[in-house]
Amino acid sequence: MIKATALAFLASFSFLHADHHGQKKEALTEKWVPLFNGKDLTGWTPKFTDSELGVNYKDTFQVQDGLLTIDYSKWDKFSGEFGHLFYKTPHSHYKIRATYRFIGKQVKGGPGWAKRNNGFMLHSQDPKTIKKDQKFPNSVEVQFLGGLGKGERGTLNICTPGTQLNWQGEPTKAHVIKTGGPTIHGDEWVTVEIEVRGDKFKHIANGKIVCEYDNIQLDDGSPLTSGYISIQAETAPIQFKSIELMELKK
Repeated sequence: MIKATALAFLASFSFLHADHHGQKKEALTEKWVPLFNGKDLTGWTPKFTDSELGVNYKDTFQVQDGLLTIDYSKWDKFSGEFGHLFYKTPHSHYKIRATYRFIGKQVKGGPGWAKRNNGFMLHSQDPKTIKKDQKFPNSVEVQFLGGLGKGERGTLNICTPGTQLNWQGEPTKAHVIKTGGPTIHGDEWVTVEIEVRGDKFKHIANGKIVCEYDNIQLDDGSPLTSGYISIQAETAPIQFKSIELMELKK
């Protein structure tokens, strides 16, 4: 009886040890990879409304002191030239993490809703398919908002240019979905993370889950489970200290 108990204990210990070892091994494979090298825009391609792919209109996307910067110092006025900076490869299952801060003033002529407004356009269409006069790529926008000094203006809302999804378990075609994210006033650094698993998204701000949603589709009903990553230029100066990606198993 004692021998049988001892064998059972050893078997249980071996299973737990193997399971722990497996978890440790899996954790070690989770590796954050920088998408921005801190030196230049290698791996990224700009696209502005009414400009050809690859044209960095008025040198808006820059690297300043090691920070990826959306800079409007060379602009006199905004006239609808919305910009996006596309990463070179598409993804489907991943986490993306960024640390950003808003700086300076909005360029003259920018729309009111675009004050201290930026974001990631995820599952974006191939930038090569974007029309010259197109304002936004078909995508799911994870919106970054900065507070305006008073009142609530939560970050990590959702916008749906050319797309639709399930919100709180129900289909919606709303273009802007307020998620209840935190309001951050001033120019402090903010760290956000988005977990993407095909057509399922999760938003996280400063370590806390803000929202989850799924069943992402194009407006024609086609499932949207992968695509390109792009950063906006919508008239608000902003800096990114880091942008990192971790591939996830499907």
